[in-house]
Amino acid sequence: MPTCPRCHQTVDAQAIACPYCRTALKAHGHPGIPLYRSVGEESLCATCTYDEDDTCNYPQRPHAKECTLYQNRFQPVATHKSSVKPIDSWLRRNSTWLVLAGIVVVSLVLALRMN
Repeated sequence: MPTCPRCHQTVDAQAIACPYCRTALKAHGHPGIPLYRSVGEESLCATCTYDEDDTCNYPQRPHAKECTLYQNRFQPVATHKSSVKPIDSWLRRNSTWLVLAGIVVVSLVLALRMN
């Protein structure tokens, strides 16, 4: 379970605010979006990917202490399973159509053999 950045108490992963110190843990009005906070006096922008490639349009840039879009440029981007095995993913998504195509092919073969 995650901990609160202010009081370091264990909190529920879905908590919007810390039940102990009331620190906001998620973006206001968007409970599914995490709110990243800087540690100490350094701004988040100093280590953010979006600041580095100049695609950030956050009004508090380059001195933002809190941000919902923060992405640490020193951590590798996680790869999704779908990008690792695209054929398996495609087969799972289209399994119904593949079964129907198989039935049609078997039906045609049987119909041609009967004639």
